Amino acid sequence: MSLTLHYHPLSSFCMKALVALYENGTAFKPLLVNLGETQSREAFLKVWAIGKFPVLQDDARNEIVPESTIIIEYLDQHYPGPTHFIPYDKALALQARQTDRLYDLYIHMEMQKVVGDRLRPADKKDPFGVEQARSGMRTAYGIMDRQMAGRTWATGESFTLADCAACPALHYASLTEPFADTHRNLAAYFERLRNRPSFARVLEEAKPYFHMFPKE
Repeated sequence: MSLTLHYHPLSSFCMKALVALYENGTAFKPLLVNLGETQSREAFLKVWAIGKFPVLQDDARNEIVPESTIIIEYLDQHYPGPTHFIPYDKALALQARQTDRLYDLYIHMEMQKVVGDRLRPADKKDPFGVEQARSGMRTAYGIMDRQMAGRTWATGESFTLADCAACPALHYASLTEPFADTHRNLAAYFERLRNRPSFARVLEEAKPYFHMFPKE
């Protein structure tokens, strides 16, 4: 088996890559990385010195591919399947990439700021920064809610890179800054994502680790 995914099931960006792999039934070896364990961390750093996952290792092509968005594009190019994550239509491809960035930067990363603050010592908390992040998430919710009016998936009727990004972003965002009662189109879309077999599998595999998610 040529593909190995260095990952952790609880990691939101790892979830994004896993959705793509499961969506097309791509064969790969999952290699769980425990950054808190010396041997596991050091082995991973030999693969990718920056030390952030997910990282896709392709022995057949002698490639190390970091970053979830790039991993998904790489899979689409070299290990294609029934689901095309980057649409053939150039306008839709641009829209998929743009929406991927919107979910990653304005929901996903803002959510991580809120959650990250929960891990800080009491004297290092940043309530102003947390409220800024929450406000940014709410603004993004409004954009996405309007975007999803009349659509099944993020760019229309086809599941794409953008939907892979939306899966973990909305999952963790729903636990951090709930939107079900305020953004009905977005909430309905999230429900469709949760029922998608690829993402349902990702969530099921992450369940044993959910207790590690920092609560308020």
